[in-house]
Amino acid sequence: MSVGTFIKEGEIGILAIDSPPVNALGMKVRTALCEGLSQLGSDPEVKAIVVICRGRTFFAGADISELGQKLDGPDLGQVLRDMEGAPKPVIAAIHGTALGGGYEVSMCCHYRIAVPSAKVGLPEVKLGLLPGGQGTQRLPRIVGAAAALEIMVGGDPIPAPRALELGMIDALAEEGKLQESAIAYARSILAAGQPIQRVRDREDKIAADRGNSALFDDFRRRNARAFRGFKAPELIVRAVEAAVSLPFDEGHKRERALFEELRDSPESAAQRYFFFAERGTSKIPDVPITPAPLDIARVAIIGAGTMGGGIAMSFLNAGIPVILSDTRQEALENGVAVIRRNYEASARRGKLTAEALNVRMKLLTASLDDQALGEADLIIEAAFEDMAVKKQIFARLDAVAKPGAILATNTSYLDVDEIAASTSRPDSVLGLHFFSPANVMRLLEVVRGKETAVPVIERGIKLAKALGKVPVVSRVCHGFIANRVMAARNRQADALLLEGATPQQVDEALYDYGFAMGPFRMRDLAGLDVTPPDPTTRTVRGELLNLGRRGQKTGSGYYDYDDSRNASPSPVTAGVIADIVAERGGPAGATFTAEEIVARLLYPVVNEGAKLLEEGIALRAADIDVACILGYSWPIFTGGPMFWADRVGLSQIVDGLERLAQSHGGEFAPTALLRKMAAEGNRFTS
Repeated sequence: MSVGTFIKEGEIGILAIDSPPVNALGMKVRTALCEGLSQLGSDPEVKAIVVICRGRTFFAGADISELGQKLDGPDLGQVLRDMEGAPKPVIAAIHGTALGGGYEVSMCCHYRIAVPSAKVGLPEVKLGLLPGGQGTQRLPRIVGAAAALEIMVGGDPIPAPRALELGMIDALAEEGKLQESAIAYARSILAAGQPIQRVRDREDKIAADRGNSALFDDFRRRNARAFRGFKAPELIVRAVEAAVSLPFDEGHKRERALFEELRDSPESAAQRYFFFAERGTSKIPDVPITPAPLDIARVAIIGAGTMGGGIAMSFLNAGIPVILSDTRQEALENGVAVIRRNYEASARRGKLTAEALNVRMKLLTASLDDQALGEADLIIEAAFEDMAVKKQIFARLDAVAKPGAILATNTSYLDVDEIAASTSRPDSVLGLHFFSPANVMRLLEVVRGKETAVPVIERGIKLAKALGKVPVVSRVCHGFIANRVMAARNRQADALLLEGATPQQVDEALYDYGFAMGPFRMRDLAGLDVTPPDPTTRTVRGELLNLGRRGQKTGSGYYDYDDSRNASPSPVTAGVIADIVAERGGPAGATFTAEEIVARLLYPVVNEGAKLLEEGIALRAADIDVACILGYSWPIFTGGPMFWADRVGLSQIVDGLERLAQSHGGEFAPTALLRKMAAEGNRFTS
């Protein structure tokens, strides 16, 4: 059954595609496009062709499921040739999104018109790829090399009004009347006798860029930090260099070779894996997601500190009214003031209008009265991480919350089931673990207690999406998913300091692996006093705190910092380490290569992930990867710990853990699931 219809409106042919849900450029769509162009192109009554899509969007992009598969029928290249080579003007009529292959198709049309709400762009970089359908060759010819680099390396969708300014589209349609506007636009082109504009033939935007190597060198230099570890940005730059310096067909050959290099790279494989993994976290076998809209009209948050304020902003940003509660008027006033200051800072940077700021603040109500909480459909406790405190709060909430309200705790580590037991309605209790800063971080761990009702989990998942966050469902354990597996890394980082490694050696090894910073630089940035150290054991962090070294904010932590917050190795920290080593019977004399440090810190993370799967805490290995990437900035181009372990080889991980267990004890013993997977040659991820 064809997904295309071909009709005539006088001298204008309409080639309409309807392939739900997003008109992806799969085989049926490509076939219909080629058939429609042939039929309408050969019809003598048709003088111009409008290509339009039904449903919610223009071609949203390539059908990513076809990557690497052998397919019969026209490929995207054939579609592009047929469009650009049509003997009469072809106009792309865009609504929704025209991204990736969808926008490449529009660039092979001779003209482009879009409704104001549409977005266009080439986001392939987010999959570790470059636009492989001649996009790197056409976009510079439309907008110039400098703008093309920013658009493709950034990968973000461009709103239609801005796209018009850049030249990515040629006209704006009336919202809601795309087909009528496109037909009128086509008729105006015919009436004016405008020639067919083939993008491949345009030279005006790139002529000045020929021989301008400084343009590309400056772009690389400005973005070197952001490019680190990623392969696609540099290859996009090379493709645009080819667009500027080579004839179109030669540039396209260069683009194709670069695309295939990326397609077969481990970096792109990891990013494509993450693309699907992130979208799969909400699929829980026994939790159906119904089409009914989220029924949370008002939220209450207990605790007006940093975490509570960030959570409040997440809801205010989504247009959901918030009641912010605390036990002290001073704390409440300070919490509201911090929220306002954060919004004002965004407004000064141009990220928020004054009107939007006022709208958000009007949604916020501050209250010391527990009875006000009875108006909320969801109450989130964001108090101090102390079980007694949280149980006391939930007992209070049980008395004032209305029937059917969700009671949620933002605990990072504590037992949600124990907290729920302090209420008469444990089926309404779950964990909503926001990561700090809550209004920025995209991960939301939805913690499912043993008695949490299925509809409550469903609402938690829907809530995450309404807030623009990614839900990862976890069962109850200490630390849930992200904190639990990454604690294994941090324990080994601390241990290495007492065996002979320096903080900078550990941090450099993980930085070279791909992390934005190592564990000790991260602790200094966050503050060594964010969580209290174990008072029963003498630790490096505890001793640094005793010396008033709390991290960057005090100018010293594991490192010493100058006035510009540049770090340097600290003799004080070295002395603290030496004292503790001597106290424990040192000296420490071991030396470590970067590879040994990475294995020592990250193999235990993989092992802990396997334990989460064994225990049923995490549903999928992919959920662990998503939690680590979004919660701890694990480098996305590695795919996360479990995907990375599959690429390293599970047998190598097991062998490494066994060697560590022999020298350092049973903490490193590979879990039974990991041994089994390695022995059978299986993978955690696909």
